[in-house]
Amino acid sequence: MPSASSVQSDSGRPAHSLWRDSDFRSLWIGQTASQLGEHTSLLVLPLFAVLTLDASAGQVGVLRAVGQAPILLLTLFVGAWVDRWRTRTAMVLTDVGRTLALGAVAVAGLFGCLGLPALLVVAFAVGALSVFFDVAYQASLVRLVKRDQLVRANSALEGSRSAAQIGGPALGGALVSVLSAPIAAASSALFFALSFLSVRRIRRTESIPERSGHPPHLGRRIREGLRFVVSDSSLRTVCLASAAFQFSFTAMMTVYLLFLPRELHLSGTAIGLVLAATGPGALLGSVLAARLPSRFGHGAVLVSAAALGDGAFLWVPALHGTSAATVPVLLVVSFVFGTGGQLVNVTVMAVRQAVTPDGMQGRAAATITFVGMGLTPLGSLLGGFLAGEWGLRSSLLVTAAGMMLSPVVMALSPLARLGRALPAGTGPAHSPSP
Repeated sequence: MPSASSVQSDSGRPAHSLWRDSDFRSLWIGQTASQLGEHTSLLVLPLFAVLTLDASAGQVGVLRAVGQAPILLLTLFVGAWVDRWRTRTAMVLTDVGRTLALGAVAVAGLFGCLGLPALLVVAFAVGALSVFFDVAYQASLVRLVKRDQLVRANSALEGSRSAAQIGGPALGGALVSVLSAPIAAASSALFFALSFLSVRRIRRTESIPERSGHPPHLGRRIREGLRFVVSDSSLRTVCLASAAFQFSFTAMMTVYLLFLPRELHLSGTAIGLVLAATGPGALLGSVLAARLPSRFGHGAVLVSAAALGDGAFLWVPALHGTSAATVPVLLVVSFVFGTGGQLVNVTVMAVRQAVTPDGMQGRAAATITFVGMGLTPLGSLLGGFLAGEWGLRSSLLVTAAGMMLSPVVMALSPLARLGRALPAGTGPAHSPSP
């Protein structure tokens, strides 16, 4: 492979000028704003239910599960659809839809006419539209940058995504605590509006594969994506490890969001601060992800980062609200989790994109998302059930221990033996879609 300095971008600039590419900057800004809106709303809606509607643990679990259900129901279809359409169009339309949905929540909340059924509808709508956006932006990246830029581009995108994953809920918690749930919902809507304004500025024309003649049936395209992922040992392991992590993580987070205010007696502001510590950790992980895999090997980084980040939560059940060390320890846990999680996210994304041809990018991303996150609604329900039956402390320990299945799966697979160089793909970086 030629060196980065010798590879020219589509515009004639060298590959190292990634940040000089206005289209990539627009994608990055839009994706960052979208992720902030998405993950802010993930806490705004449950906190609205807990603080305003006095929702039970079971109802919080149901609300979270409804918001995650589109991952299971729609992801495979979205992947097949995205591979045949312009990703910019998909992202713009989903931003508009989410802006309107959360704007409606803000208005209804201000007038005091927002109940749990309406929250369930909005949670499902935002979750469904987010599936479209997330699959589309992953496929869009490969169409915008060269293959030798993927690690650095993913480092930027995954850095903002991981920071938003917990930083967004942290912001949502602070807004609910300081202002109100309706204002917090309006803030989420503004993030989606910003994403819309940025993504629509992308000017590079995308080729639209298979828009003429008789394209394969949707079911056939979905099966092709499934077969491709299953046939590759690295992608197959990513699916299994992701499924183990996401199932346990969503169960743990359902308990955690109840544990912090009810067991440790933390305020909304303190909760926001604790969760926000994942953001700086993710930024550090993003920087490390651009360096460590090429030095120590992709497999070694994946296993060690997952074990370190996921294992940090095993300390949380031992904490008590009366201890002066409680908040500092929680801050460290969040920071370590953010660092390890970001290392895993960026490295996995780079491996997946490197081994996948362009025409399969959307379906590969959707298949991995479907398998990896399809069980998250059940995880949320399990977390709510365990919290009600076993108590918050015991439930938190069990679900945090379950997160350790992910590094174990990776350590026992060929993925752990990946070296410093990315594996070769089955097609060129910008080949036509099949």
